[in-house]
Amino acid sequence: MNHKSVPPGALDGEMSALREALESRRLSLTPQRLEIAREAFTTHEHFTAEELYDRVRKRDPRVGRMTVYRTLAVLVEAGLVEERAFSKERVHYEHVVGHPHHDHMVCVRCGRILEFSSPRIEKEQDRIAKALGFRPLHHQHTLFGMCRACDKKQGPERKRT
Repeated sequence: MNHKSVPPGALDGEMSALREALESRRLSLTPQRLEIAREAFTTHEHFTAEELYDRVRKRDPRVGRMTVYRTLAVLVEAGLVEERAFSKERVHYEHVVGHPHHDHMVCVRCGRILEFSSPRIEKEQDRIAKALGFRPLHHQHTLFGMCRACDKKQGPERKRT
């Protein structure tokens, strides 16, 4: 995970939304929750709760595992971070505020996550939803398969399922 220094004020919107979400749960913005949120907001790649926990603990050993999980739940509820089901074993998270919508491809062999955006796919999804009388609120589109490197390793007997 890449924790970068952030210009003053760059996270004001996220922090304000976090404060509101914590207040609605009658929770306070502790230094530990602040550090967890700051790490989640400045990490511009997918991460698991355990990866976030390990990263934050390097700077503040007082941060507890349950505090990370609870804070992530608040971040998800506030719409600041989204959960991604890239594997059956664990949930990944992604900071979404200020990032354009995109979809994902996940290599089932090595776990590599590729992001992509396709206006054509988005337009077709909207067309289908409209034809079926459905009003989509949001979606997560994830393709599972093999990345180029893993596909080459498998050889010519590849089969699509």
